Amino acid sequence: MYEEVRMRGRRSLARAIEEYLTEWSERTGVAVEVWAMPKERVTGPVADAVYAVVLEALSNVEQHSGAHTVSVALTVGPGGLRVTVSDNGIGFQPGRTGRGVDTMKRRFSEVGGTLTVNSVVGEGTTVSGRI
Repeated sequence: MYEEVRMRGRRSLARAIEEYLTEWSERTGVAVEVWAMPKERVTGPVADAVYAVVLEALSNVEQHSGAHTVSVALTVGPGGLRVTVSDNGIGFQPGRTGRGVDTMKRRFSEVGGTLTVNSVVGEGTTVSGRI
């Protein structure tokens, strides 16, 4: 069973993620580039799933990647909600995923979404999801 991660309080998803990114970057020393955040309010299980996936992706960056920079984009449009977390770390061999990646995929699947993780050894990793 995976740890249940939920947003706390009445913050918007964008604000909750931005606040976490600031704290995370200060703590880890990894620079964060925010490419996009939604102006629309995202709530309920979808917001919780996106928040949990961003936190897990950042945890993986911190623990495994050796990245100097992470880029985050979260958009809402006619095609749904999209989230991307990319790092410039060491990457990993295809097929070498662990519990964290499985958890992220499961969280998105539970709310009707899909999630992919693409990595290139020596160039970094990108987590992309759509709901």
